Amino acid sequence: MIRSSRSCPALAAALLALAGAVPAAATADNNVTLYGRLNTAAEYVTVSTATNGTSVGNMARLTNNRSVFGLRGEEELGYGVKAIWQIESSLSIDTGDGQIAARDTRLGLQSPYGTLFMGNWDTPYTSATKTYDPYYPTTAGYMALMGNGSAASSDNIQNTSSFDRRQKNSLHYQSPKWHGLGGAVAWGLPEEKTTVARNPALYSFSATYDRGKLNLILAYEIHQHYQTSGRNDDAIKAGVSYQFPTTRISAVYERLHYRTATGDLTRNGYYVALIQQAGTGSVRAGLAFAGNGVGTATETIGSVQSGPETGAWQFTVGYDYPLSKRTAVYAYYSRINNRSHAIYDFAINGVGVEPGADPQTFALGLRHTF
Repeated sequence: MIRSSRSCPALAAALLALAGAVPAAATADNNVTLYGRLNTAAEYVTVSTATNGTSVGNMARLTNNRSVFGLRGEEELGYGVKAIWQIESSLSIDTGDGQIAARDTRLGLQSPYGTLFMGNWDTPYTSATKTYDPYYPTTAGYMALMGNGSAASSDNIQNTSSFDRRQKNSLHYQSPKWHGLGGAVAWGLPEEKTTVARNPALYSFSATYDRGKLNLILAYEIHQHYQTSGRNDDAIKAGVSYQFPTTRISAVYERLHYRTATGDLTRNGYYVALIQQAGTGSVRAGLAFAGNGVGTATETIGSVQSGPETGAWQFTVGYDYPLSKRTAVYAYYSRINNRSHAIYDFAINGVGVEPGADPQTFALGLRHTF
């Protein structure tokens, strides 16, 4: 059967019309679920004057924080094995835009020995710590500094800078949990080798320990030949999160290493987050810091470049109040302070900045899940 506790939004009709066979599929599969997240905010954005004297000014805008609409299901195959599938689509509350299967979409098998699937899916490196950020995925998300931006959906050549990404044409394995230990691995297949003069591919790994109130992660990702032939980029991060009775504290360290035609480029990043219950709602804060880029590479990769005064920090604080189990209202303030040569911008709903300019936003938003 199809299960949803709310009627779907208007845009859902387009997907259901295209998928047309949902009722038939529901009778064939053991379970088909309709789900979604609608998340939008009214924002007032200001950007300080850049080092070169230019100014973007300020603006009022309505932003979409990666709203989604999806279908997922499973079919029992016997001997503890299930066929699993998911079709997740993007939709924009502010503009009405959307794309079928643009977000986490897969087909695979699940068994007591783990889950194997293929599709367009978040890498293990991305999934490992995104729940540490109370503002993921919004304008204020930590991807502005951590991971060097956010690739909502990319192959091996569309976005060659970000380590926070959903990877097209990827094969994944997720292990079962054993005494709190688990792991995941993904391979972004090198399909682009016929269109570019190199052999780009992605390899992503994560290990987790999740026991009671404690969560530990270690993740590593390789981008093969992303910048130039014969050289690989990589990133490593470690994180810890602990749930106290009314407080959750999380911290992440990350090191990015790019290898370009002109040399190497490395950058360290740090992130800490706090969620404090305050009555029915919660106060949420995040602080990210990106150090100066170091190395001989002359290229700017995403927002990372080598040299003094190329670092930045981001501070976000806000309040989240649940109106029901599925609906919440929230408000936050987020600011990125760029050093004189830094160009960090909001990873989602960016405003465009020149070196040294500091973007900030005040937001009032509404979130509903179904």
